[in-house]
Amino acid sequence: MKTLLATTLPLIALIASPALAAQQQGDMIIRHVSVIDVEHGRANPDQAVVLRGPDIVAVGPDKAIAKDWQAAGMIEGKGRFLIPALWDMHVHFGGGPDLIEENKALLPLYVAHGITTIRDCSGDLPDSVLTWRHDIASGSLFGPRLLTSGAKIEGIAPVWKGTIEVGSKTDVDAAITRLQQRDHVDFVKITDSTLKPDLFLYAVAQAKAHGLRSSGHIPMALTVGQAVDAGISSIEHLDYAYKAGVKDEAAIAADFAAGRIDRAEANRRLDTGFDTDTAMAAYHNFAAKNVFVTPTLNGSRILTYLDRDTHANDPYLAYIGPKLRKTYDWRIQRAAGADAAAIQARHDHFERMAAILPLLQKAGVTIIAGTDAGFLNSFNYPGIGLHDELSLFVKQGLTPAQALSAATRAGPAWFGQLDRYGSVETGKAADLVLLDRNPLQDIAATRAIATVVMRGKSYDRAALDAMLADTKAKVADWNKAP
Repeated sequence: MKTLLATTLPLIALIASPALAAQQQGDMIIRHVSVIDVEHGRANPDQAVVLRGPDIVAVGPDKAIAKDWQAAGMIEGKGRFLIPALWDMHVHFGGGPDLIEENKALLPLYVAHGITTIRDCSGDLPDSVLTWRHDIASGSLFGPRLLTSGAKIEGIAPVWKGTIEVGSKTDVDAAITRLQQRDHVDFVKITDSTLKPDLFLYAVAQAKAHGLRSSGHIPMALTVGQAVDAGISSIEHLDYAYKAGVKDEAAIAADFAAGRIDRAEANRRLDTGFDTDTAMAAYHNFAAKNVFVTPTLNGSRILTYLDRDTHANDPYLAYIGPKLRKTYDWRIQRAAGADAAAIQARHDHFERMAAILPLLQKAGVTIIAGTDAGFLNSFNYPGIGLHDELSLFVKQGLTPAQALSAATRAGPAWFGQLDRYGSVETGKAADLVLLDRNPLQDIAATRAIATVVMRGKSYDRAALDAMLADTKAKVADWNKAP
């Protein structure tokens, strides 16, 4: 009996230990990691982060967290850096019904590159994308969280397929009702192929009146300021922000609207009319009205410099299906048809346009990282394209911290979701990326991914490589098909 007591008393004492009784349970703990505070641009060393399901439930100094928490799984983060997961805020899916499976195969490419949320800015497969959004949320389809505009709002008989065609205010009202009440879209996309300028402004205003964010392509017959005043939420593509900095923008828009000049002449006048004071006044107005800008620089760079790099031997083409690759031809052929003067003009235009990025930052405009990756957009690859975009941001004058914020905080801020995403904090989503290097020192570190955590589930380097291999194998099989 004494022997039994001698062996059981320590066990009873162990169970009754107040320190251990208070220890809380998590599903996973990331230890000894440097947590990147993106908002303040600093690294907090030797931290531990506890995850329970899709939530971060504790963050703090490693010793303290290890004392108070235990978890079934552990990731060693020593010498590594933890950031909020990346968002690509401008992607497309499309090319017609025959390309549905090739588009769906792109979804894991985002996760494999640390991107756990994407914003679909509309293509010609809106119903498929809406289905994917539901299936991803329910767990029946693997991919990043998908936020979508559904079908874009356009004019009658537009260039773009997969649209809701509107020719009157009544049509716009019906479109907004459909998008909000039937499709439950996350925002509204409005484009200008054939949409009348007055209906563009009406659609923007109606989206805002219904509590929906909007983005789009602003008609040449309008000033960017008119779209901002109507309530547009984000300006897609840096060209429009450049246009807002042209001193004679209003006169050019009026001449185009009246038919006195064609689009080519309007663009020529815009190209030569940029004025820094005009631009800064416009950009301060963007900031005051909380209008964000998605530059999509990488896509513009690729098309601009196709004369220098045809991308014909890009290794990443192995992840893009043959029918999707075929959609690249339209823009490739347009670029190839340019003479020497036109090529130089597009080079000059890109460099002038890209140079405004620091002006937007200086004016306090929130810059969003988005790629424009998808069908039609030649060699602008889902996944890796976001890292190329961030590299361009830094090349054009942003700090690594500012570029990182554009890919981790700007998206949540635009959607009003900073309470859930955009930082590594207690109560935030367990969407994280563990890096081998410090992205605050070198933005290229976002490519050095050791582990991705999405909705609380971790994918190590081997799992991420398997995602890439799976898509590559699918594409190889499609390439063999007659």
